[in-house]
Amino acid sequence: MTNKDTNSDTTHFGYSQVHTNEKADKVANVFHSVASKYDVMNDLMSFGIHRIWKRIVMEYVRPREGQKILDLAGGTGDLASKMSPKVGQSGTVVLSDINASMLNVGRDRLIDLGLVSNVSYVQANAQSLPFPDNYFDCITIAFGLRNVTYKDKALASMYRCIKPGGKVLVLEFSKPVLPGLKPIYDFYSFKLLPKIGKVVANDESSYQYLSESIRMHPGQEELKAMMSEAGFERCDFINMSGGIVAIHRGYKI
Repeated sequence: MTNKDTNSDTTHFGYSQVHTNEKADKVANVFHSVASKYDVMNDLMSFGIHRIWKRIVMEYVRPREGQKILDLAGGTGDLASKMSPKVGQSGTVVLSDINASMLNVGRDRLIDLGLVSNVSYVQANAQSLPFPDNYFDCITIAFGLRNVTYKDKALASMYRCIKPGGKVLVLEFSKPVLPGLKPIYDFYSFKLLPKIGKVVANDESSYQYLSESIRMHPGQEELKAMMSEAGFERCDFINMSGGIVAIHRGYKI
């Protein structure tokens, strides 16, 4: 169940109910805890497949010279590092995350890659983006929307910041559609993944939360409807890995 009622006093944090004012801090604590091991854990828990998912996202982004692109909830900069060379010196990539620890890891990584001249860094809440109206050609958000307290506010904020003709791409965990996949996926998520988190990141509870947050995130059709309600047109989604992950697209006409 998603929290689309902006007047509600409570929302979900994994399977728990918390006050809406508390969720952002609780999510922040999760990512402060895992920031230094985030990339290693992504490789382990997805068997490296997250790199393929992001490569496919880039095929839909199709960044071009001179474009302004926002990589929202960009964390350690996987997508930003691929977009920066494509937009060139006349373009801009903004790497943004609500979490300072994740943003610092991403900034250090991109600096180490020599991507310094056309990338900027902004710590921001997706629900109230500090950018002008009609500013970006494209906004991407990969594995971040499910952690937002009010997803409808975040989608509306993204819509405001996109130029007419621009697009938003949401890469997120979704609902398995391949027959027989769900019980296997559930066993891995709730029995194995937290144990991997304990061994590698010394943090079992954060990865328990991540598994629960995935289950609480809206499914493919529900998120598509939410994007349409935010104003996006030509909304669709592309299932990957049997629906475990989906790319959602929406355009501002």
